[in-house]
Order: sequence, then structure tokens, then C-alpha cells
Amino acid sequence: MAVWIQAQQLQGDALHQMQSLYGQHFPIEVRHYLSQWIEGQLWDAIDLENPQEEFKAKRLLDSLIQELQNKAEHQVGEDGFLLKIKLGHYASQLKSTYDRCPLELVRCIKHILYTEQRLVREATNSSSPVGGMMDSMSQKYQQINQAFEELRLLTQDTENDLRKLQHNQEYFIIQYQESLRIQAQLTSLATLPPADRQLREPALLSKRATVEAWLTREANTLQKYRLDLAEKHQKTLQLLRKQQTIILDDELIQWKRRQQLAGNGGPPEGGLDILQSWCEKLAETIWQNRQQIRRAEHLRQQLPIPGPIEELLNELNSTITDIISALVTSTFIIEKQPPQVLKTQTKFAATVRLLVGGKLNVHMNPPQVKATIISEQQAKALLKNENTRNDSSGEILNNNCVMEYHQTTGTLSAHFRNMSLKRIKRSDRRGAESVTEEKFTILFESQFSVGSNELVFQVKTLSLPVVVIVHGSQDNNATATVLWDNAFAEPGRVPFLVPDKVLWPQLCDAINMKYKAEVQSNRGLSEENLVFLAQKAFSSSSNNPDDYRSMTMTWSQFNRESLPGRNFTFWQWFDGVMELTKKHLKPHWNDGAILGFVNKQQAQDMLMSKPNGTFLLRFSDSEIGGITIAWVAENPNKRMVWNLMPYTTKDFSIRSLADRISDLNHLLFLYPDRPKDEVFSKYYTPPLCNCAASLSECGCLLSVSCGRSDSMLDTDGDFDLDDTMDVARHVEELLRRPVESQWGGQQS
Repeated sequence: MAVWIQAQQLQGDALHQMQSLYGQHFPIEVRHYLSQWIEGQLWDAIDLENPQEEFKAKRLLDSLIQELQNKAEHQVGEDGFLLKIKLGHYASQLKSTYDRCPLELVRCIKHILYTEQRLVREATNSSSPVGGMMDSMSQKYQQINQAFEELRLLTQDTENDLRKLQHNQEYFIIQYQESLRIQAQLTSLATLPPADRQLREPALLSKRATVEAWLTREANTLQKYRLDLAEKHQKTLQLLRKQQTIILDDELIQWKRRQQLAGNGGPPEGGLDILQSWCEKLAETIWQNRQQIRRAEHLRQQLPIPGPIEELLNELNSTITDIISALVTSTFIIEKQPPQVLKTQTKFAATVRLLVGGKLNVHMNPPQVKATIISEQQAKALLKNENTRNDSSGEILNNNCVMEYHQTTGTLSAHFRNMSLKRIKRSDRRGAESVTEEKFTILFESQFSVGSNELVFQVKTLSLPVVVIVHGSQDNNATATVLWDNAFAEPGRVPFLVPDKVLWPQLCDAINMKYKAEVQSNRGLSEENLVFLAQKAFSSSSNNPDDYRSMTMTWSQFNRESLPGRNFTFWQWFDGVMELTKKHLKPHWNDGAILGFVNKQQAQDMLMSKPNGTFLLRFSDSEIGGITIAWVAENPNKRMVWNLMPYTTKDFSIRSLADRISDLNHLLFLYPDRPKDEVFSKYYTPPLCNCAASLSECGCLLSVSCGRSDSMLDTDGDFDLDDTMDVARHVEELLRRPVESQWGGQQS
């Protein structure tokens, strides 16, 4: 992470120390708006005690002022106008202050950076994983920025050499013309009398010999200049390719992986603006070197000199074209993915972006992007460059969009806002595969040219896999397919291969990430919760987490095969828990009031040692999306743990969990020993009127219910609410009746 980003998080005295570094000598606004550029320069490479280093410092000062002026020019709008004036003023101020003593600027910035790094280091616990990760990212970013500075210096060096070569070649051509003029004079001597010819010929012959000797010598020098320049370009392209590999194959691929995990509830991918700035620097450097190579080729054609330079220049031109092609095609990305569970006849959106579009002026002739849905097999064929005959697997409405350039952000993107999948064409399914396991993808493609139609690019990018459904009932199974794919896909895979089985800890990471995102909670799944899930998944009774670390779970176990004795899969049960918690139980889960992942036997073991009326909340084993209340109470014969029949979303849409717990007077303490009102009272529904008299009238109902406690329980200790009287539901029915008709004239 950049030092400036971390410095802005400083607090208290450290923040004041950081702020005191800035003033008229170096405004903090300059540090803010040029933070990436400042941290990318090689300030430490300049020896402040060596006066001969002043030219390097002067070059950095000029670059700093140029960066400020460029930043000022790109400001638009009312706020941008004021910032433009301010940045322009700072550029003039810094030039005036340091033009005669540029080494002082280097000294100032080195002091600022050193102090900021020290303050950040002191504020960050470097022994923590987060601190170490931030240090690693900061170091990586610094290496990338240093490589860009090296590329800038190399490109400037070859630009200077090219100008020198051009100047020398122009002088060579002048001298060559002079040799032709001397030769013409010698030829014309043949028409003169012998005496005149003998008088003038020796001087012309001597002059011709001198010029030809110079031309021969200079031709060799020019050839050497050309070869040296080509070798420097080879070095630049080698570093360019290495830098591009780091940015495209490491950073961009990691960004795409973060984007995929964000589909499972991972943190936002972020960092795209930094990636764009790097890609734009690559594009600018590549284009500058490409123009230099073309100018070198033009000089060679203007003055052909036998040698290997022609082959070298052809090779350089081919290499630079490959590099820029890879950059352009790789930076056509999907900024906002379409939904991965895609329902037909439903509006959806997506955004594609060309990271180098602004820098290469693609927006001067805005290209159109087309979206098409294709199958997994068609995606495989596309990546193999096989002829797919423009096949699609369905029809998308509103699937064409023109890319727009946003000047304030410098982004070129196409926003598909109103796409809709009208129809889908499914392929023949394999074996036990269901329609919710079939994967498609949205193909985005476009064509545009850069450099006055010098290069024409056809770009394509595929969305993350999507599962198409036609009914909401298919959503949970489709989500399982997407979750498995997002979690376990390998970068660079053949579309859309995923392992058929994964280690249990890997699956735990995936479902925990999904659970926290769906429930929107920082309270994830504990180790005890995961052991419970492992017991359910593997039909095991072991309570030791280590017993499951090397176990694997197959896709079939996850969402094809039903759990033993049930008519639903492991995922369907877990998804039901998430949905119920998300819709109705979120505050109670966040409060820690719901243990949830506890089976009936565990609940009994936990409650039997507690006072009567102690209860806990656990997710139902037998019903998808159900939660039950288990509590301990005295029976005439013995002390037992009872279990209510599960509550579901349907029940909670009538009356909340907190109100239901309030209604049940025999529930006293939430496990282990918290009074229930202390935990749940803040969630009780406030009474709309004084209902004390009203509730007293239903006392007979309560007494009947309490008097029939034995008949309300099934043989397993469950309340059967379908066949018997549930106190809470009767109370809620009374509360829902119109007051006038129920209580007559007894309103208070």
C-alpha cells in the first residue's frame, strides 16, 4: 500500500507530526495529488553532497512541475477550476523556490518520505499479518513505480540518441550531396582544355578523396549508432515486457480473482484505478518506443546502409506490436459483472472498461460493444480460436452499447443498464447434471483502431460463469453452482472447469465468506459451528476439528445427494439457514443470542445442567430454513429438555422471534444464564394500546394451554404446532383481530 494512503490513517500526535512536514516550501496538496509519482522516483539515488548530481535533481524538479501542470490541465467543472488555479500556482511557486537549488528539493522530499515511513511504521504493528501485508504491498508498488522510472529514463535516453542519429544522418546526407557535386565537377572537366583540366583536377580529386573517406568513416559511425540504438530499444522492450507481465499476469489477474471472490461475499476488489494508471503508463511508454522504432526505420529507408539493422528493426517492430496488442486485449475488462444467477425476462446490468482507452485516444472514435450469451462449450472453442460461426446460446435484449469517455476520471467504459435475457438455448446435459449446474457466460466484444488506423484491435472478454434460471425456486441450487465455481476456480483454467472435490477447510472458508456476506455480519462461523457442519456433511459424531482437516467433500455431497434421512442436500439446508437469518434473525445472530449450529443431543447435554426455564435457539435439522427453541423444564415424572416445532420465514412474517419468546412465559434464561428480557426486550414490539385487560381475557386460553403441556409435546419432546395449541400463535391471533369487534366497548 502506498505510504501516503497509510499516512492519511495516522492519528493524534503522529498526524500532527506528519502535517508539520508541509508548508510553503512544499504544499501538502502537491504531496496528495502527486503521491504515486513522488513515491515512484529514485530520490535516494541522488547524492546530496555531490554538486555534480545537480543535473539529476534539476530533471526531477522539471518532471515534478510538468506532472503538476498536467494534473492541473485535466481538472474540469467548478471545483476543478479552483484546483486548476491552485495547482498551477504551486507549479510556479516550486519552480521559483528550487530552480537555482534543485538539490534542496530532493533533500526536502527525502526528509518528508523518510519521516512519513517512520511514523507509519511506528503506528503499525509490523509483527501483525496486516502490517506485514501492507509493508509487502508498499514494497511491491514501489518496485513497480521504480521500474516505470527506469523505463522513462531509458525512453528519454533513446529519444536523445535518435535525435543525435537524425542530426548526424542529415549532416551525412549533406556531405554525400557534396561528394556528388564534386564528382559532377570532375566529370565536367572532360569538356575543358587539357591545361585547364590539369590545373583544377588535382584539387577536386583531393577534395573528393577527403569527402569519401569521411563518408566511409561516418557511414560506419551511423551504422554503429543505429545498432546501439536498436540494442537500447531491445533492453527497453525487455524491461517493458517484464513490467507488463507483472501488471497484467500478476496484478490484473489478482484483481480478477478478488472480483470473483467478491461474488461469494469477499471484500470489494478495489484497486482498479491504480491498475489503470499503471496500464496507461505502459501504453504511453510502449507508444513512445513504437514511434521511435518507426522513426529509426524511416531513417534507415532514407539512407540504406548494408548491415543487420533492417532485420533488427523488423524484429523490434514486431515485438513492440505484440506488446501493445497484449496490453490492449488484456485491459478490456468487465468492471461490473452481470449477475451470476441470471433469471430470464429480468433486467440486468454490466459495465465493461478499456483501461488504456483514454491514453490511446480510442474515445475519439467511440467503439461499440456487443454482449452475447454463449455456452461453456462455445467459450472453450472461443479461447482455442476455433470458428464458432458467431453462435450464441440465447437472445439478449439491449445488448449493444457505445463506450463513453469520462473526462473527470479518465475512464472509457460501456454501461449496459437494461439488458434482459429473452430466451436461452440449453445444451445436452451430462449424467446427473441439472439445469442449475449448466454454466454460460456473457461475451463482450468490440473493435477499434489506434494511431490513425495504424493498428486495428478486435477485443473480447468473458464474464464470470452465469447460471440461467427461469423460476425463483431454482435460485438456491444455481447459487451453489456459482459459489463452488467462484471459490475453487483456478486462474487460466479451461472454461469452466472446477475440481469435483475439495478439502473440507477450503469449503469452510468459502461458506463462511458467503455466510458473513449474506447475513451482513462480522460474526462468522466459529470452529464449533464448522464442526457441527462437518458432522452433518459427513454423518460423523466426532467433535475434534482435526479429524476433518484432511477430509474432502465432493460436489455431489455438497448439492446433489440428499443428507441421510432427509429430502434435501447439505447446501440446501445451509442456504435455508442463511436466508432465515438474513431476513429475520440478523440482530439476534449479531448479538450472539443464537447458537444455531447445535443438534438436538448437544442441546440436551447443554441444558440439563441449567436451571429450569433455560433455553437456547438452534437451527432445525429436519426442516430447511427453520429455527427451534429448546428448553429445560420439570415434568411430573422427570426433568426433560423440550423442543418446539421449528419456526420458519412464514411464521416470522406474522410475529417476530423476540415477540414469540416474550409470549412464552416458561422461557426464563437464554443459555447459559442471561435473563431473556435483558437480551430480547429491545426487539419487542411496543404495545399499541393498554392490552392488560385484553390479555387477561385470554387467560383461560393460556391456562388451558399450560394445563395440557403433556399433550403439546410429541414423543421426541417436540411441540407439534400443527395438531396442538401453540400459546404464542393464539395470542398473536387475538392481537391481530380488530379491537372494536374483539373487545366491544372495553377500550381504555
